[in-house]
Amino acid sequence: MLVQRVALSTVRVDSWTVLGGDDDVPVEPIERYLAYLTDVDRSPNTVRAYAYDVKDYWTFLAHRGLDCREVRLEDLGEYVVWLQLPPSGREGEVAVRTGNALRPVSYLDTGRVP
Repeated sequence: MLVQRVALSTVRVDSWTVLGGDDDVPVEPIERYLAYLTDVDRSPNTVRAYAYDVKDYWTFLAHRGLDCREVRLEDLGEYVVWLQLPPSGREGEVAVRTGNALRPVSYLDTGRVP
């Protein structure tokens, strides 16, 4: 996924979108939300910050195989934990210590941070 600047020539203001999928097209639910923020006169910097945050959330949902319309409270809790992981751990593996050795464990498989 990629956050991309969008130049709106009609109002001479920059906005932001999130591109996803194999063909890098705007993610429609995110696009609608960011367009709403622009329509209610949120600062382009605010829209940009929200675009990055929503991209992270969408990435989490995709890794977990979750639909944004069916998120449970437990999923939000797991998202908060996921945000606290280093970026390398967000991809699915984190190193955990077992005795004196480190071994990779898939966070996405266990659903828990060691």
